[in-house]
Amino acid sequence: MNHLFYGDNLQVLRDSIKDASIDLIYLDPPFNSNASYNILFKGPAGGNSAAQIEAFDDTWHWNDSAEVAFGDVMRCGNAAASTMLRAMRSFLGDNDMMAYLAMMAVRLIELHRVLKPTGSLYLHCDPTASHYLKILLDAVFGAENFRNEIVWKRQPAHSDAKHKFSDVSDTILFYAKSKRFEFKPQYRPHDESYLKNFYKFDDGDGRGLYRLGDMASPNPRPNLMYEWRGFGFPAKGWRYQLATMQKLHNEGRIWYPSNKDGSDDVSKRPALKRYLREQAGSIVTSVWDDILPLHSVDQERLGYPTQKPVALLERILSASSNPDDVVLDPFCGCGTTVHAAQKLGRQWLGIDVTHLAIGLIEKRLREAFPDVQFATHGVPQDIEGARDLAQRGQYHEFEKWALSLIAAQPGNMGKKGADKGIDGNLFYGAKSEGRAIVSVKAGAKVDVAMIRDLRGVIEREGAGIGVFLTLTPPTRHMIIEAAGAGLCQIAGFASVPRIQIVTIQEAMQLRDRAVRLPARTASFKPAARDEVTGRQKSLDL
Repeated sequence: MNHLFYGDNLQVLRDSIKDASIDLIYLDPPFNSNASYNILFKGPAGGNSAAQIEAFDDTWHWNDSAEVAFGDVMRCGNAAASTMLRAMRSFLGDNDMMAYLAMMAVRLIELHRVLKPTGSLYLHCDPTASHYLKILLDAVFGAENFRNEIVWKRQPAHSDAKHKFSDVSDTILFYAKSKRFEFKPQYRPHDESYLKNFYKFDDGDGRGLYRLGDMASPNPRPNLMYEWRGFGFPAKGWRYQLATMQKLHNEGRIWYPSNKDGSDDVSKRPALKRYLREQAGSIVTSVWDDILPLHSVDQERLGYPTQKPVALLERILSASSNPDDVVLDPFCGCGTTVHAAQKLGRQWLGIDVTHLAIGLIEKRLREAFPDVQFATHGVPQDIEGARDLAQRGQYHEFEKWALSLIAAQPGNMGKKGADKGIDGNLFYGAKSEGRAIVSVKAGAKVDVAMIRDLRGVIEREGAGIGVFLTLTPPTRHMIIEAAGAGLCQIAGFASVPRIQIVTIQEAMQLRDRAVRLPARTASFKPAARDEVTGRQKSLDL
């Protein structure tokens, strides 16, 4: 069973993940350069919604949370990490960058703890803080365990090049836990110009194109200095033992230079035939410019602004893990890492601090892999769990979770202050021109006045639809009042009720299908079906 956790990843790591239990960690934390990095939604005008910013608010400012994180590192027992973070604070002072680094440092220490000795970590970041993060990783993992700084070209040149070179790449820092780490070289298809220039020969024997490879030893090999079929040995000897040479000859893998009359030209040297179809491709270097970013037209694109391509994670997982290994993403966002892990037959753990992300990942996995099995922790799994969340006085958490069920954007369109009766929003129409306002109620008592209030809100806001999302089933008078609001009509689409009452039970069962919207504009596109290429064992925490 795979596991998805809602909550602060630091607490989840400490409470739920054992020492040396993880084979591979990939993390793509919010970049300090942009506090809205992990925003899941765009507003109807294309601007960022404030739906997730509050989840990372403490990340960007030096406050009590940052001081606690700093203190945890000082007491962690890792002298190198505590010394380095103290030096950074002395240099940077108590500012936003230092708060970010303290938040990251305490988590990197926990990630090092849960990683197996054979495991690896890949940290995805941008140039704003990558140099500081590398120093922290050197302290936590040991500088000797640094493997690569990978450069991923994420987009072509754009308009930020007026006063500097255009920023088109991200950095991925690759560290191992020890010298025993798992790694398999990766290959990419050969460049067309390379193929044209080098694979120029074809004997017509059905084995296809080949190029010629040197058969001379690169180093002096006295025991390999023998004559071969009339050809003298190279200055340093042949590359192969005599028996191997005979085997290559018998298989037709040696090209012999010839004179015009067809006889061997012994003044030249034989060469090895390297067949194109037998080559894995060009070996992947630390510069990745062959994995394209996602565009709005890509089938894989779900609508998450910083969504990474599955191919990017497939390369990392293929290089540093095996089928049935355990992969962890502690900032799993829209779930690309767990998607890639599921596809490649790895076991996985994903953690995110927002209900929006957890709901999106659940939806994405079930659409892409109908037979997927996983457990979600930290969110209600049934109506009793929903009531418990509401009764524990965590109304704000209940509200965010309830909105995630129907994929609604939380908040009053990012406006500060009171919500003015607006707990969430849904959009519909070809250009998201239609707006549905969501009101969430967790109380044990609901009444008809609440429906009238919602009707007043949608009239005040000029919205087309109001959704009353309630834990407690509505009364008969509430249903009558809602029906009296009439219908919302858009040409070419079936009419839907202007005021819709949806119970939490219905939302848990039907998810976004619980709300009827004409020409609904999905916050996220459905994930395309995908195929699992490996198998999975049971993952026990």
